[in-house]
Parts: sequence; C-alpha cells; structure tokens
Amino acid sequence: MADLDVTRADVVLIGGGVASATLAAMLTELEPEWDLVVLEKLDTLGAESSDAWNNAGTGHSALCELNYTPQDVDGSVSPAKAISINEQFQVSRQFWAHLVENDRIGDPSDFIHSVPHMSFVHGLDNVDYLRRRHEALVASPLFDRMEFTTEHAQLAEWAPLVSQGRPVTETIAATYSPDGTDVDFGALSRQLLDFAGRVGTTVSTGSEVIDLRRMGEDWGVMVRDTADGTIRVVRAPRVFVGAGGNALPLLQKSGIDEIRGFGGFPISGQWLRCTDPEIIDRHEAKVYGKAAVGAPPMSVPHLDTRYVAGQRSLMFGPYAGWSPKFLKSGRYTDLFASIKPSNVTQMMAVAPPNLDLMMYLASQLVATRHQRFEALREYMPSARESDWEEVTAGQRVQVIAPDRDKHGVLQFGTQLITAADGSIGGMLGASPGASTATSIMLNVLERMYPDRIDAWRPTITQMVPSWGTKLSDDPETAHRTLERTAASLGLEHP
Repeated sequence: MADLDVTRADVVLIGGGVASATLAAMLTELEPEWDLVVLEKLDTLGAESSDAWNNAGTGHSALCELNYTPQDVDGSVSPAKAISINEQFQVSRQFWAHLVENDRIGDPSDFIHSVPHMSFVHGLDNVDYLRRRHEALVASPLFDRMEFTTEHAQLAEWAPLVSQGRPVTETIAATYSPDGTDVDFGALSRQLLDFAGRVGTTVSTGSEVIDLRRMGEDWGVMVRDTADGTIRVVRAPRVFVGAGGNALPLLQKSGIDEIRGFGGFPISGQWLRCTDPEIIDRHEAKVYGKAAVGAPPMSVPHLDTRYVAGQRSLMFGPYAGWSPKFLKSGRYTDLFASIKPSNVTQMMAVAPPNLDLMMYLASQLVATRHQRFEALREYMPSARESDWEEVTAGQRVQVIAPDRDKHGVLQFGTQLITAADGSIGGMLGASPGASTATSIMLNVLERMYPDRIDAWRPTITQMVPSWGTKLSDDPETAHRTLERTAASLGLEHP
C-alpha cells in the first residue's frame, strides 16, 4: 500500500444505498466537521437494493405483512414482532421529518406517499386468523386505526380491483390501515447523500472497494476506479459496510472474528408491472396476502400502488428466482467465493431443514409466464395478461448465521455485525432493512462510538424524539408522533 495514493478520513462508508446514506446524514448532523467518505461501485447512488424497482417500497411497518404475526398452535396471534417493526419504522419517519423540517432534504413527495396498507385472505381458517390478528394489533396505539371486514361491499370500496370479478359467495377477509406508505428508497438515499455532500461529505461513485486491511489503528480501504482501473487507499479509524448483498464478502475480507461462521444465500425475483392509467386509477393500496408454503418472507404476494420518479403504477409479485450473484450488478462467482473454511459447515447445514424453500424456489424457476399470471388473478380476478410487463427485482442475500452448536441457521431479516473494538461494522440480510435503517444506524452509533453516544444523546433525541422509548407504551405520544411526522412528510392522517 506504500506506493498507492493514500488519503485519510474520519469514517468510510461503503455503499451508496439507504443504509450508508442514513448513517452519513446522521453523522453529518452529529459531527459536521468530520471528514466522511462514501464509496459506491455503481455510477448511480441507491441503484441496487435501495432502487425503487428492486424492492417493494412498502415502508415496512407490519400494517399488512402477515409474516410478522405468526399464528401459534393454539390459534393465538402474537403482535410483539409487528409492534417492534412498526416502532422501528416510526423512528425512520421521525428522522426523515426532522430532516425536512430543518431544510436538510427537499420535497418529501420525491420519496414518500400515503398508500393504505391492506391484508387480504380467503378461506375459513385464514379469515379466522386475520380476525385474531386484527384483534391483537388494534390494542396498540400504532395499529388502532386498522379496520377489519368480511364484507365484499367493503372490500370493493377499499380495493375495487381485488373485488371486481370475485364471486360474492367466496369467504374473504381484509384489514385496512390508512397509515401505510409507499417509499422510494433510492430517491431517499440520493436526498440524504446530497445533504451530507453539501456539508462536506465526499461521495464517490464508480468506486469499487476491493479490499479491507488493518493499517495500525486504522483501516485501509482499497478502492478501484471502475472507469480507469486506478487503485487508491482511503485510511480511516471507522468503516461501515452498507453494501447490500456485497456486505458479506467485504466483511470477510476484513478478517474480523465476528464474521466467522456467517454465510449467505442469494434469492432473486421478478415483478409484474402495469402502467395503464385507467387500471392504476382504480387501485390505491398495498394489498398483502399469505405466503406459499416454503416461500421466503420477501416472496409474500402483494398488489401495490407505487410512486416512482413522479409516476404512479401498479406492481404485483414478487416471483422468487435464484442466481448466485450477491448483487444485480454482481458476479456469478459471488456465492462460491463467499464459501470459506470458517463457514462451509454452516452453509451445508442449512439445506436439510429448508427443503421446502428449495422446492418452492424450484417451482418458481420452472413456472411459465401464464402460471405466474394466474397468481395475480387470485388478487385481481379481472387482470388481463396484456396489461402487465415483467420487471426484474433486486438480489437479496439471506443470512446464514452460526448457532451455538456451530451449525447454520437460515435467517430472514437483517443482522448487524460489528467488530469487538467497534472499528468496523456492517449490515447483512434483507427486508425490512431499508424501512428500519434509521433504527439500525442508531445501533451502529451505539456499538461503534460507545464513548461518544452520551454526548450525542441531546442531538439524537432532537432527530428522533422517541429514541430509547416505546411509542406503543404511550398512546398519547404515539398519536402525536404519527400526526407530526405525517404533517412534515406530507402524508395523510385523517
């Protein structure tokens, strides 16, 4: 490294998506004099997992996602995980509202819109489950405006396209929450990094990180310019890896003990998209159903209203697929290169307990376009195949984590990895990572800067007033927070 161009920074953030962008915006508020460097491999920021068409943009708040409220063998439904996810999304909303209120970022309608969130099921058992779920959730002030129905007439009012052409004798149920949102996380990432850049953060696109090495008490981040191939090094005492699916191999390169035993299983996907204005105008909701047996949580079918680059459209999916790439722009060798002596046992151990997932993925891979379209008809009986086009979704790398017996456990969600000395950290996994990025980045600050967190506390509580508390324990504060963030972000709050 001695012959290379070496520059210094206080913090290096790898990846130009919503995770690094959120942390960059936070650190800009907390330490405006620090020298931050953001490195993105692609020429565009927020173009991988954060891109609007690479994720569902749901603003995951557990208002409609049934996988956050599993049913126990006795029929009961626990709201605990759903409430936890919603609490984290409220943290994100508070931070975004703070940035808007203080002119840090621009028009919030560039990245967030009010879109009601619905759950829809059919069949007696599923109707009973959804009723129990509704009863469990409305006891919390974060969910108390959610409505429930088994009436076709009410379904037609909430979601005409879901109702049209459906037999009135069909047993159905739905819930409806007016507090849902659609979020373009790519646009949000660019707004956050634009703010950080105006204050002094160096944001470098076309900069691929190819190695991470210790340099005394610092980290040496080796960067290759994707345009001319030149290599340079950025040296910093703290590094955050927010590189989506590529976070695993980069953390492996760092050699920290905390990443040993971790692996990843990539899953790709596709959407169906409709841009016909006459059809789009008849649907204003995100309607989530129940996942197929063996399906990963990100493959729960849903019919969504989307707002992307000022255009409204409809999306249905996702249809799961498989590729060994860790990013859409990645390499076909990514999965195989990630298998190391330290994680090969864990990687092999996840296959037998997840045969249903393997069978589900195989069935999705061999499904024809017509077969995939029939899945849409379950949610929109009047759908015509000619009105919809296929769009490739983003790559997700599910976490394979070591358990106490050093076997592998396939996890669905996000996981924060930090070195024992707090000098480097990274985020692994997928949904609901983007929606809960603010909460996750606050955890990053606590882990990577334990000696500074108390001094930062007053500023953090200005950015996120509910930090360290639970809105679900205080109905008055919860309602006031929802109303305030809705007003600041231009959202509806009847």
